[in-house]
Amino acid sequence: MTQTKLSKTKNEQKEIKKGTYDPRNKLNDLTSSEWIQETVSVFNQKGLGAKHEDTKIERQHPAPFSFQDVARLIKFFTKKKERVLDPFNGVASTLKSCALNNREGYGIELNKEFYNLSRKRLSKEVPNTLFEGSKQHIILGDSLEEIKKFDEDFFDFIITSPPYWNILNTIDNKVKKDRVSNGLTTKYSDDPRDLSNIDKYENFVSKLGDFFNDCSKKLKQKKYMVIIVSDFRKKDRYYSFHSDLANYIESKNNFALKGITILYQRHKKIMPYGYPFSYVPNIHHQYILIFQKNGEK
Repeated sequence: MTQTKLSKTKNEQKEIKKGTYDPRNKLNDLTSSEWIQETVSVFNQKGLGAKHEDTKIERQHPAPFSFQDVARLIKFFTKKKERVLDPFNGVASTLKSCALNNREGYGIELNKEFYNLSRKRLSKEVPNTLFEGSKQHIILGDSLEEIKKFDEDFFDFIITSPPYWNILNTIDNKVKKDRVSNGLTTKYSDDPRDLSNIDKYENFVSKLGDFFNDCSKKLKQKKYMVIIVSDFRKKDRYYSFHSDLANYIESKNNFALKGITILYQRHKKIMPYGYPFSYVPNIHHQYILIFQKNGEK
Protein backbone atom coordinates (compact mmCIF):
# COMPACT_ATOMS: atom_id res chain seq x y z
CA MET A 1 0.00 0.00 0.00
CA THR A 2 1.39 3.43 -0.91
CA GLN A 3 1.96 6.27 1.55
CA THR A 4 -0.94 8.20 -0.02
CA LYS A 5 -3.35 5.31 0.50
CA LEU A 6 -2.14 4.82 4.09
CA SER A 7 -2.73 8.50 4.85
CA LYS A 8 -6.20 8.36 3.32
CA THR A 9 -7.11 5.30 5.41
CA LYS A 10 -5.93 6.99 8.61
CA ASN A 11 -7.94 10.10 7.82
CA GLU A 12 -11.08 8.01 7.19
CA GLN A 13 -10.60 6.24 10.54
CA LYS A 14 -10.31 9.62 12.29
CA GLU A 15 -13.61 10.70 10.75
CA ILE A 16 -15.29 7.52 12.00
CA LYS A 17 -13.96 8.08 15.52
CA LYS A 18 -15.32 11.62 15.54
CA GLY A 19 -18.83 10.32 14.89
CA THR A 20 -19.45 12.64 11.95
CA TYR A 21 -21.68 12.04 8.97
CA ASP A 22 -19.83 10.52 6.02
CA PRO A 23 -21.05 11.91 2.66
CA ARG A 24 -20.37 8.49 1.10
CA ASN A 25 -23.21 7.09 3.21
CA LYS A 26 -26.00 6.38 0.72
CA LEU A 27 -28.07 4.24 3.09
CA ASN A 28 -29.15 6.60 5.87
CA ASP A 29 -28.63 9.95 7.58
CA LEU A 30 -26.75 8.58 10.61
CA THR A 31 -23.34 9.56 11.86
CA SER A 32 -20.73 6.83 12.28
CA SER A 33 -21.33 6.55 16.05
CA GLU A 34 -25.10 6.33 15.54
CA TRP A 35 -24.59 3.70 12.82
CA ILE A 36 -22.43 1.48 15.03
CA GLN A 37 -24.97 1.42 17.87
CA GLU A 38 -27.67 0.15 15.52
CA THR A 39 -25.58 -2.84 14.45
CA VAL A 40 -25.65 -4.45 17.91
CA SER A 41 -27.53 -7.73 17.44
CA VAL A 42 -29.90 -7.31 20.42
CA PHE A 43 -32.49 -4.54 20.82
CA ASN A 44 -34.49 -3.89 23.97
CA GLN A 45 -38.12 -3.34 23.03
CA LYS A 46 -39.34 0.18 23.70
CA GLY A 47 -42.87 1.27 24.47
CA LEU A 48 -44.82 4.19 25.83
CA GLY A 49 -46.19 2.24 28.79
CA ALA A 50 -49.60 0.62 29.12
CA LYS A 51 -51.23 3.72 30.64
CA HIS A 52 -50.03 6.18 28.00
CA GLU A 53 -52.84 7.87 26.07
CA ASP A 54 -51.31 6.91 22.71
CA THR A 55 -51.52 3.17 23.41
CA LYS A 56 -55.31 3.03 23.37
CA ILE A 57 -55.65 2.48 19.61
CA GLU A 58 -52.53 0.32 19.35
CA ARG A 59 -53.87 -2.13 21.97
CA GLN A 60 -57.00 -2.80 19.93
CA HIS A 61 -54.91 -4.92 17.56
CA PRO A 62 -54.22 -8.49 18.83
CA ALA A 63 -50.55 -8.37 17.81
CA PRO A 64 -49.27 -4.76 17.69
CA PHE A 65 -45.64 -3.76 17.56
CA SER A 66 -43.96 -0.66 18.92
CA PHE A 67 -43.64 2.27 16.53
CA GLN A 68 -40.44 3.19 18.40
CA ASP A 69 -38.80 -0.12 17.48
CA VAL A 70 -39.91 0.30 13.87
CA ALA A 71 -38.52 3.84 13.86
CA ARG A 72 -35.01 2.58 14.71
CA LEU A 73 -35.04 0.36 11.64
CA ILE A 74 -36.57 2.99 9.37
CA LYS A 75 -33.89 5.50 10.38
CA PHE A 76 -31.13 2.98 9.70
CA PHE A 77 -32.34 1.67 6.34
CA THR A 78 -33.65 4.89 4.77
CA LYS A 79 -32.97 8.56 4.30
CA LYS A 80 -35.49 11.32 4.85
CA LYS A 81 -38.39 11.46 2.36
CA GLU A 82 -37.74 7.96 0.99
CA ARG A 83 -40.60 5.50 0.46
CA VAL A 84 -41.36 2.75 2.97
CA LEU A 85 -43.85 -0.12 2.56
CA ASP A 86 -45.58 -2.13 5.28
CA PRO A 87 -47.70 -4.76 3.48
CA PHE A 88 -49.30 -5.94 6.75
CA ASN A 89 -50.21 -2.55 8.13
CA GLY A 90 -52.17 -3.53 11.26
CA VAL A 91 -52.87 -0.29 13.10
CA ALA A 92 -50.17 1.76 11.35
CA SER A 93 -47.16 1.52 13.67
CA THR A 94 -44.92 1.75 10.61
CA LEU A 95 -46.78 4.70 9.13
CA LYS A 96 -46.69 6.54 12.44
CA SER A 97 -42.93 5.99 12.53
CA CYS A 98 -42.65 7.28 8.96
CA ALA A 99 -44.71 10.35 9.77
CA LEU A 100 -42.59 11.19 12.82
CA ASN A 101 -39.34 10.72 10.90
CA ASN A 102 -40.18 12.40 7.58
CA ARG A 103 -40.51 9.30 5.41
CA GLU A 104 -43.32 8.56 2.97
CA GLY A 105 -45.13 5.47 4.24
CA TYR A 106 -47.44 3.04 2.46
CA GLY A 107 -49.47 0.52 4.46
CA ILE A 108 -51.76 -2.20 3.10
CA GLU A 109 -54.46 -3.56 5.41
CA LEU A 110 -57.06 -6.26 4.71
CA ASN A 111 -59.19 -5.73 7.80
CA LYS A 112 -61.49 -2.70 7.51
CA GLU A 113 -61.65 -2.25 11.29
CA PHE A 114 -57.84 -1.96 11.52
CA TYR A 115 -57.80 0.25 8.41
CA ASN A 116 -60.19 2.69 10.12
CA LEU A 117 -58.19 2.53 13.36
CA SER A 118 -55.05 3.34 11.38
CA ARG A 119 -56.59 6.47 9.93
CA LYS A 120 -57.80 7.50 13.38
CA ARG A 121 -54.40 6.82 14.92
CA LEU A 122 -52.47 8.94 12.46
CA SER A 123 -54.97 11.75 12.80
CA LYS A 124 -54.85 11.62 16.59
CA GLU A 125 -51.19 10.83 17.33
CA VAL A 126 -49.25 12.67 14.61
CA PRO A 127 -49.17 16.50 14.43
CA ASN A 128 -50.48 17.78 11.10
CA THR A 129 -47.66 20.26 10.64
CA LEU A 130 -44.76 18.03 11.68
CA PHE A 131 -43.09 17.85 8.25
CA GLU A 132 -44.24 19.79 5.22
CA GLY A 133 -45.11 17.40 2.41
CA SER A 134 -44.76 14.22 4.51
CA LYS A 135 -47.44 11.84 3.22
CA GLN A 136 -48.78 8.55 4.58
CA HIS A 137 -50.89 6.23 2.44
CA ILE A 138 -53.22 3.60 3.94
CA ILE A 139 -54.63 1.14 1.41
CA LEU A 140 -57.60 -1.08 2.18
CA GLY A 141 -57.19 -4.37 0.36
CA ASP A 142 -55.44 -7.70 -0.04
CA SER A 143 -51.64 -7.30 -0.01
CA LEU A 144 -51.20 -10.15 -2.49
CA GLU A 145 -53.20 -8.16 -5.04
CA GLU A 146 -52.39 -4.58 -4.06
CA ILE A 147 -48.63 -5.12 -4.36
CA LYS A 148 -49.07 -5.71 -8.10
CA LYS A 149 -50.33 -2.14 -8.58
CA PHE A 150 -47.05 -0.47 -7.66
CA ASP A 151 -44.35 0.32 -10.20
CA GLU A 152 -41.18 -1.73 -10.14
CA ASP A 153 -38.28 -0.29 -8.12
CA PHE A 154 -40.73 1.99 -6.31
CA PHE A 155 -39.82 1.46 -2.64
CA ASP A 156 -36.62 2.22 -0.75
CA PHE A 157 -37.42 -0.08 2.17
CA ILE A 158 -39.94 -2.75 3.20
CA ILE A 159 -40.65 -3.47 6.85
CA THR A 160 -43.46 -5.47 8.42
CA SER A 161 -44.58 -7.96 11.03
CA PRO A 162 -46.74 -10.52 9.20
CA PRO A 163 -49.36 -12.87 10.71
CA TYR A 164 -47.94 -15.70 12.81
CA TRP A 165 -50.09 -18.29 11.09
CA ASN A 166 -53.33 -19.03 13.04
CA ILE A 167 -51.94 -19.09 16.58
CA LEU A 168 -54.18 -16.18 17.60
CA ASN A 169 -57.14 -18.52 17.19
CA THR A 170 -56.02 -20.34 20.35
CA ILE A 171 -57.64 -18.74 23.38
CA ASP A 172 -55.52 -19.43 26.48
CA ASN A 173 -55.80 -17.97 29.99
CA LYS A 174 -53.60 -15.01 29.12
CA VAL A 175 -55.78 -14.07 26.14
CA LYS A 176 -58.94 -14.47 28.22
CA LYS A 177 -57.57 -12.16 30.89
CA ASP A 178 -55.97 -9.52 28.67
CA ARG A 179 -58.31 -9.38 25.67
CA VAL A 180 -61.57 -11.34 26.00
CA SER A 181 -62.39 -9.77 29.38
CA ASN A 182 -61.79 -6.31 27.89
CA GLY A 183 -63.83 -6.93 24.75
CA LEU A 184 -60.79 -6.74 22.44
CA THR A 185 -60.25 -8.60 19.17
CA THR A 186 -58.46 -11.95 19.56
CA LYS A 187 -57.66 -12.75 15.90
CA TYR A 188 -56.65 -10.98 12.70
CA SER A 189 -59.89 -11.61 10.80
CA ASP A 190 -62.33 -14.21 9.45
CA ASP A 191 -61.55 -13.22 5.87
CA PRO A 192 -60.62 -16.30 3.78
CA ARG A 193 -57.97 -14.17 2.02
CA ASP A 194 -56.22 -13.63 5.34
CA LEU A 195 -52.99 -15.67 5.41
CA SER A 196 -53.53 -16.40 9.10
CA ASN A 197 -56.53 -18.54 8.16
CA ILE A 198 -54.49 -21.06 6.12
CA ASP A 199 -54.91 -24.51 7.67
CA LYS A 200 -51.49 -26.11 7.17
CA TYR A 201 -48.34 -24.47 8.51
CA GLU A 202 -46.21 -25.50 5.53
CA ASN A 203 -48.72 -23.94 3.12
CA PHE A 204 -48.74 -20.77 5.19
CA VAL A 205 -44.94 -20.44 5.10
CA SER A 206 -44.75 -20.99 1.34
CA LYS A 207 -47.62 -18.57 0.60
CA LEU A 208 -46.08 -15.88 2.78
CA GLY A 209 -42.59 -16.51 1.42
CA ASP A 210 -43.81 -16.30 -2.17
CA PHE A 211 -45.48 -12.99 -1.40
CA PHE A 212 -42.28 -11.49 0.02
CA ASN A 213 -40.39 -12.61 -3.06
CA ASP A 214 -43.04 -10.88 -5.19
CA CYS A 215 -42.30 -7.73 -3.17
CA SER A 216 -38.71 -7.81 -4.45
CA LYS A 217 -39.88 -6.47 -7.82
CA LYS A 218 -41.19 -3.33 -6.14
CA LEU A 219 -38.02 -2.72 -4.10
CA LYS A 220 -35.08 -0.82 -5.53
CA GLN A 221 -31.86 -2.69 -6.30
CA LYS A 222 -29.70 -3.63 -3.29
CA LYS A 223 -32.25 -2.13 -0.88
CA TYR A 224 -33.42 -3.88 2.28
CA MET A 225 -36.46 -5.72 3.59
CA VAL A 226 -36.98 -6.34 7.31
CA ILE A 227 -39.45 -8.88 8.66
CA ILE A 228 -40.21 -9.04 12.39
CA VAL A 229 -41.44 -12.45 13.53
CA SER A 230 -41.51 -14.76 16.52
CA ASP A 231 -41.30 -18.50 16.94
CA PHE A 232 -44.31 -20.06 18.64
CA ARG A 233 -45.89 -23.16 20.09
CA LYS A 234 -49.15 -24.74 19.03
CA LYS A 235 -50.36 -27.65 21.10
CA ASP A 236 -47.24 -29.78 21.70
CA ARG A 237 -45.19 -28.59 18.73
CA TYR A 238 -42.65 -25.78 18.68
CA TYR A 239 -42.44 -23.96 15.34
CA SER A 240 -39.14 -22.31 14.37
CA PHE A 241 -41.02 -19.81 12.24
CA HIS A 242 -38.15 -17.36 11.81
CA SER A 243 -35.80 -19.94 10.30
CA ASP A 244 -38.49 -21.64 8.21
CA LEU A 245 -39.50 -18.33 6.65
CA ALA A 246 -35.93 -17.07 6.17
CA ASN A 247 -34.84 -20.30 4.49
CA TYR A 248 -37.85 -20.27 2.16
CA ILE A 249 -37.31 -16.65 1.12
CA GLU A 250 -33.61 -17.20 0.44
CA SER A 251 -34.32 -20.33 -1.60
CA LYS A 252 -35.96 -18.17 -4.29
CA ASN A 253 -32.74 -16.15 -4.78
CA ASN A 254 -34.40 -12.73 -4.78
CA PHE A 255 -33.10 -11.83 -1.32
CA ALA A 256 -30.03 -12.60 0.75
CA LEU A 257 -30.31 -12.85 4.54
CA LYS A 258 -27.78 -10.32 5.90
CA GLY A 259 -28.35 -10.80 9.61
CA ILE A 260 -30.77 -11.37 12.49
CA THR A 261 -31.35 -9.03 15.42
CA ILE A 262 -33.05 -10.23 18.60
CA LEU A 263 -35.79 -7.93 19.88
CA TYR A 264 -36.02 -8.57 23.63
CA GLN A 265 -39.56 -8.07 24.94
CA ARG A 266 -38.56 -7.46 28.52
CA HIS A 267 -41.93 -6.10 29.67
CA LYS A 268 -44.04 -9.14 28.75
CA LYS A 269 -45.77 -10.98 31.56
CA ILE A 270 -44.33 -14.29 32.75
CA MET A 271 -46.89 -17.10 32.72
CA PRO A 272 -46.67 -20.49 34.52
CA TYR A 273 -46.78 -22.49 31.28
CA GLY A 274 -46.23 -26.22 31.82
CA TYR A 275 -45.91 -26.01 35.61
CA PRO A 276 -45.51 -28.43 37.35
CA PHE A 277 -45.35 -31.09 34.62
CA SER A 278 -43.20 -30.05 31.66
CA TYR A 279 -41.00 -27.36 30.18
CA VAL A 280 -42.88 -24.75 28.17
CA PRO A 281 -40.98 -21.53 27.34
CA ASN A 282 -42.14 -18.00 27.92
CA ILE A 283 -41.17 -16.57 24.53
CA HIS A 284 -40.04 -13.03 25.26
CA HIS A 285 -38.21 -12.14 22.07
CA GLN A 286 -38.80 -11.63 18.39
CA TYR A 287 -36.48 -12.03 15.42
CA ILE A 288 -35.71 -9.10 13.14
CA LEU A 289 -34.84 -10.76 9.82
CA ILE A 290 -32.76 -8.44 7.66
CA PHE A 291 -32.71 -9.18 3.93
CA GLN A 292 -31.08 -7.35 1.04
CA LYS A 293 -32.40 -7.54 -2.49
CA ASN A 294 -29.99 -9.35 -4.76
CA GLY A 295 -28.63 -7.53 -7.80
CA GLU A 296 -29.70 -8.12 -11.36
CA LYS A 297 -29.35 -11.76 -12.36
